Amino acid sequence: MSRTNFDELLEAGCHFGHLKRKWNPAMAPYIFMERNDIHIIDLHKTVVKVDEAAAALKQITKSGRKVLFVATKKQAKDVVAEKAKLVGMPYITERWAGGMLTNFPTIRKAIKKMSSIDKMMTDGTFDNISKREKLQITRQREKLDKNLGSIADLTRLPSAIFVVDVMKENIAIKEAQRLGIPIFGIVDTNSNPNGIDFVIPANDDATKSIDVILTAIASAIQEGLEERKVEKVDAEVTEAAPVIKEKKSRVSKRPRTQREDEEALNANVVKKFIKEEE
Repeated sequence: MSRTNFDELLEAGCHFGHLKRKWNPAMAPYIFMERNDIHIIDLHKTVVKVDEAAAALKQITKSGRKVLFVATKKQAKDVVAEKAKLVGMPYITERWAGGMLTNFPTIRKAIKKMSSIDKMMTDGTFDNISKREKLQITRQREKLDKNLGSIADLTRLPSAIFVVDVMKENIAIKEAQRLGIPIFGIVDTNSNPNGIDFVIPANDDATKSIDVILTAIASAIQEGLEERKVEKVDAEVTEAAPVIKEKKSRVSKRPRTQREDEEALNANVVKKFIKEEE
């Protein structure tokens, strides 16, 4: 079943590409026509590509892995942050720190530093330092939170990244390619789709365009997470079943008490008496 439709994409302006002179020839397969010197994206292909990307991301999250969303351009920041928070996925909407993927252990150290500052603020350590030191530490904490707060729960490398505007986020893409991490991206007519594992041809400059695509993607991820919960519960029930069965069998094999033997004997006598009367 399609997660989005042609009319939704059309209404959101997903079909508007860039000026003809700014196009990247590699995007030719996704261009429907040219109008007023502007390339128009083939939305029928966009629908197919959104569904392909959604299905793949659903499987990734269903297996318990993380997807990192990357969008530092103004038009995409709020939308990406909102959708990523909704499904509990990490995201980067501020400056991409070089080495965020390729030098991940250093990034983890910075996140731990942020956690240690939080601990200082709650365990009373802050009460024993000067105002100047407090100010320095607080500023450091704010800077770390701005750049890394949204990936504080990312304990290992993501299993995929989703990028809005592959030209602007080229550093993130290069790092992902170097590590063999699958790349999902909204690609406009001025960008190069080569090297992007899941290309979604669409307008990457309009907030509405980004929103309608991210809504479909977030919906697929949510489905993956819910199915994972259901499978986990089913697995726990299946695992517990043999134990319950064993307990029942133990109860049935319990030796009868003297009272139970007497009751059984009496029952047999009654049955025999009734039979003789008949």
